[in-house]
Amino acid sequence: MNGKTSVVKHRFDIKLARSMFGAISFGMALTTSAFAFDPLLTHGAIPMSPAAPLFANTGSGVCVFDSMPTPLTLNEAIERALCNNPKTREAWAQVKIRAAEVGIGRAAYLPTVSAQWRGVRDETTTNVTNYPQYSSNYRNSVLRTESVTLNWVLYDFGGRAAALQNANSLLEAAQASQEAALDDAFGAVSKDFYSAQGARGAVDAQKEIVAAAQQTFDAAKARADKGVAPISDQLQAQTTLAQAQLDETKAEGELATAIGTLNGDMGMEPNTALAMPPVDAGVKPDAMFQETVDALIETAKASYPSIRAAQSQLDAAQAKVRQTRAEGLPKLQFVAEYSHNNQPTTLAVGIPQFPATGHEWYLGLQVTIPIFEGFVRNYQIREAHAQADYQHEVLREAQIKVASDVWSAYQTLQTATASLVSNEALIEISRKSYEVSGHRYEKGVGNILELLSGLQAYARARVSWIRAVNEWRSARLQLAAKIGRIPSR
Repeated sequence: MNGKTSVVKHRFDIKLARSMFGAISFGMALTTSAFAFDPLLTHGAIPMSPAAPLFANTGSGVCVFDSMPTPLTLNEAIERALCNNPKTREAWAQVKIRAAEVGIGRAAYLPTVSAQWRGVRDETTTNVTNYPQYSSNYRNSVLRTESVTLNWVLYDFGGRAAALQNANSLLEAAQASQEAALDDAFGAVSKDFYSAQGARGAVDAQKEIVAAAQQTFDAAKARADKGVAPISDQLQAQTTLAQAQLDETKAEGELATAIGTLNGDMGMEPNTALAMPPVDAGVKPDAMFQETVDALIETAKASYPSIRAAQSQLDAAQAKVRQTRAEGLPKLQFVAEYSHNNQPTTLAVGIPQFPATGHEWYLGLQVTIPIFEGFVRNYQIREAHAQADYQHEVLREAQIKVASDVWSAYQTLQTATASLVSNEALIEISRKSYEVSGHRYEKGVGNILELLSGLQAYARARVSWIRAVNEWRSARLQLAAKIGRIPSR
């Protein structure tokens, strides 16, 4: 045949609305169910709430709140803050991410099965130059191909095992990081709680001082009116009263600021009204941290979440080295496929097409051997080794920082304890001195300067004691947070 044959083929996808709608609906149903479905059991690693690791013994009621208690308790403030703090919620989300990655690592041990369906409308035109009798034009309404493929990795020189260990280590790191975030948030909110409680106590103390200054002014005025004391006594007492009232105003402003900060910790508006407990309501010095500072540092190094997180990150990096190396080795897979089609057939050019069906299947083993990857594997392994070295230094840094933090927190607590003891003695002495000065002034054997000096000394001692007791309480919880030994009150 000396003629020329030209073939023009037109093919486009069939859009069958009903089939597409059914396929999309089925896919959406699978996606929705897959989100809730956890066949590889990873959900158990996820805490029930952002604060659950710190309230492990309180059941499922964590982060479920009623109305604000009156007065506000430390535990209530801590739980609200831990549940609503963006940092703790971010750490909780990281645990969910890592748990899903563990599921991916476990899924690598299972076979994958995929199905494909294709439906097309086919038009084939063949024009044979100079021999029109051999030309043809075939139009097929719907050509279908259905196939199912199975692929199962049987052996990969430990690549999947290393990947799963990497995912497990990263999950442990995320869990430890969540605990570290909770400890940090715990330290911040407890400090702010005691600052607000101390500010409330300072306001109460200033009110007492104003009342005492008013009483002193009234006594000085009465004596001046009777002519038994100079008018300067009245003026000096009036000055002391004005100063006490000014200090009261400042204390109220500091209380409002502290309340706003505490509200922010708990995720509420800063102007939300809070009733703080009196300073006298709270823990007193005890023997909770009587171990040596060396013992506390060793305790922290063994259990503090940031160190455990760094250790898990190092384990993950070392597993990544093994995973990267294994990915460059041969892989043995079991493969299988079955396909079916209704492709028509023809015996020769110009012969009409005949309807036909066909099917194909195979089972077998497939070995994949990476031969040359452009040296990329070399550098990937180098990168993984370098990442492991980096994580090793991160671990050392975390250990040094925790030791330093525990040392500082311990010394702060020791100083706060000694300061509190001294302040308790000072406030008792200054109170008695002020009472004696008052009696002496009333009997006319003391002067106004002695009385006012006693009042000011008592005022300073009272405010100093309030500051000292709250600094001790805060230092106690800061040390507890640094060594991962959170008290129950």
